[in-house]
Amino acid sequence: MINLQNLEKWYQTGNMKTFVLRRINLEIKEGEFVTIMGPSGAGKSTLLSIIGMLDSAWTGEFHFLGQAVHTLKPRQRVELNKKYIGFVFQSYHLLDNLTVYENLDIPLSYRNVKSSERASIVCDTLDRFQIVGKKDLYPSQLSGGQQQLVAVARALVASPKLILADEPTGNLHSSQGKEIMELFKKLNDEGTTIIQVTHSESNAAYGNRIVNLMDGWIVKS
Repeated sequence: MINLQNLEKWYQTGNMKTFVLRRINLEIKEGEFVTIMGPSGAGKSTLLSIIGMLDSAWTGEFHFLGQAVHTLKPRQRVELNKKYIGFVFQSYHLLDNLTVYENLDIPLSYRNVKSSERASIVCDTLDRFQIVGKKDLYPSQLSGGQQQLVAVARALVASPKLILADEPTGNLHSSQGKEIMELFKKLNDEGTTIIQVTHSESNAAYGNRIVNLMDGWIVKS
């Protein structure tokens, strides 16, 4: 599903290059549940952003579902992201001017799902996450934990082929966090590929492989 070859990212300051990622070679097969771990500043979230096609300032080769991402135009990358990827951010990234219901509807609109089907899917998702009572509220009216639940629901609502999760349970109570991880495990068992960034050993245990980053290098995978 994903093949990265000699992928690098750096920032230029004067004549100096500060590397964030160095010579990343990584293959992730469809149906895997991969955990990326490492200390703060290791490049974990940056790598996730590149795989999610949210960051285009890098060098190297990146193949996704047979497509050479490194040769695609920005608009084509955005289309791939919308069609196949669900992203759970640590900082939610909900749209503040939309209600919970509307936030969940957005990913479906990208995938050209009919409006009648969309309403049904959104309602099922609200029910699944037990947030039906919050559907008309705006993100600012929710607690941090509730916003994270909505963010996870939004990532899953369109049944993406790939879920990218950056510290997905960081703002949840332990019981809520366990529920989310159990849900990820179930989705993975059903065939969804998942890549998560986490510091949590217990969250990592849900996956089947750990990739360790240190100072931008893969030190174990």
